[in-house]
Amino acid sequence: MIHQKRRSSLLNQLGDGALVIISTNPIQKRSGDTDYPFRPNSDFYYLTGFNEPDSVAVFSHDCYTIFLRPNDKKKEIWEGRRLGIEEAPAKLNADKSYSIADLELELLKLIDNGGNIFFDSKSCPIDNKIVDVLWRNEVYSVASYIHEMRLIKDEHEIELMQKAANISVNAHELAMQNTKSGLFEYEVQSIFDGYFTKNNSKHAYSPIIAGGQNACILHYIENNKPLNEGDLLLIDAGCEFEYYASDITRTFPISGTFSSPQKEVYQIVLDAQMAAINSIRPGVKVNEPHVIASNIIRDGLIDLGILETDGELSEFYMHRTGHSIGIDVHDVGTYKKDDYEKTFVSGMVITVEPGIYINNDDKINPIYRNIGVRIEDDVLVTNDGNKVLTESLVKEIKDIELIMNNQI
Repeated sequence: MIHQKRRSSLLNQLGDGALVIISTNPIQKRSGDTDYPFRPNSDFYYLTGFNEPDSVAVFSHDCYTIFLRPNDKKKEIWEGRRLGIEEAPAKLNADKSYSIADLELELLKLIDNGGNIFFDSKSCPIDNKIVDVLWRNEVYSVASYIHEMRLIKDEHEIELMQKAANISVNAHELAMQNTKSGLFEYEVQSIFDGYFTKNNSKHAYSPIIAGGQNACILHYIENNKPLNEGDLLLIDAGCEFEYYASDITRTFPISGTFSSPQKEVYQIVLDAQMAAINSIRPGVKVNEPHVIASNIIRDGLIDLGILETDGELSEFYMHRTGHSIGIDVHDVGTYKKDDYEKTFVSGMVITVEPGIYINNDDKINPIYRNIGVRIEDDVLVTNDGNKVLTESLVKEIKDIELIMNNQI
């Protein structure tokens, strides 16, 4: 019912007579005769709840038609059971179902009913077939309408995101408790691999397990270096549960105790993050958390003598403070329309992730060199403020040291 409600909501925005065509992606080749694990197109799954490849949904106010792979006994022995044409209407609440092989013929009949056609091509083989059918028709983009809908999460989505957040929080705690010098970054990653799998989830993105100076590489994913006593370890890892993502970053000392310079830098980032989170509520401009975090980081770095008063903050903090999160870890939906900057609305979920990255620069006091710190949480905008979905994961200096030393 939830997917039917979403389709109806979309059609109400598009007007009477609208016909929406949306496809999912095919299986992607990894190498040789092996494939990547399949994941459905996010917009397609949002509107259908169907997770098989090579499928197309066509719907209007009058009819919902699904095109999918038919049952094939031989292929199902090797690849797993398919839903099949006969079961699809009942399982997917569709009016009609056809083999994907009949797409072009049946689609011609569906578009003959008139009305505006909405479709976005992803340049995959099935989309190319759809384009061939539609070439005589005027076609409008539907993506922006879907993405604005996806920006506001419903109760079901929030429940799944909280579950994903809880799994990720527990994995981060395990990593803190089991990190020590002499391990390799990939050994810490294995904690997340195992815990996510144990809880019927998977990585929402390639995890970052960055020890020492590697933490100053924003998208470091090699995860193959040894962990050294006295360094910090930055972990950016989150799971995907039933196609909904979490995204958490914590930075902590490999030895279990922060040095004084590490504490100073870490506290600036934490103060920036907490102030940014506290600013989030309905009606506040979506860029406000970034402005607040940036100002705190700038002042903190100036106080430490790392940044000149007129220096460029982007030398040490070069990314945004957050992004939308949902079915995609970097989720869709615009924060700005023309010259109008959007404000927070209840149901949005965003990350808040300020950071400081100090590379090995001769101009900087050696005690601060090669320190990289980022702290990230997932924040739901509520009617009267916000709720941090990942709030149970420690981030105060004293609490991190306690959990790492098995004292809490």
